[in-house]
Amino acid sequence: MRRLTLVLVALAGLSAPAAWAQTAADTDATIDTVLGDHQKYREAFDAIQAAVADGDAATLAEYIPYGTPIFVHGGERVFDSEADFTASYDEIFTPEIVDTVAAQTWETLFVNAEGLMFGAGEVWLNGICVDDTCSDFDVRIVAVQTMPD
Repeated sequence: MRRLTLVLVALAGLSAPAAWAQTAADTDATIDTVLGDHQKYREAFDAIQAAVADGDAATLAEYIPYGTPIFVHGGERVFDSEADFTASYDEIFTPEIVDTVAAQTWETLFVNAEGLMFGAGEVWLNGICVDDTCSDFDVRIVAVQTMPD
């Protein structure tokens, strides 16, 4: 009987995601609670998604935290300038990463204290404090990584 109950619970879990779907308002509220001003994140999300879709490395470069390490394909990397980043764009934003960013919807973002996650963790955004008090922040790309198959 216990085994049947576990199987039924597992099967129910497979059909449940549609019932758990978030709305844009749910995502906004979660970001406001966990990370801060959802509007800043939404603007960055939309701009990054459009820049990646267009292959616009220069616009995407506005979302790189220069002089600060970010996680890129298995290791930390520091970009010193827009030119430094744009020269590496094609190496970083592989076709798989581009597809993941294009497919992501606001309503299905995963949000936690580490930031906003595109796909299964291929791209992460988070706030970077602009001063020591962290009373204001800029949303930046903090990780870009190819996920194992």
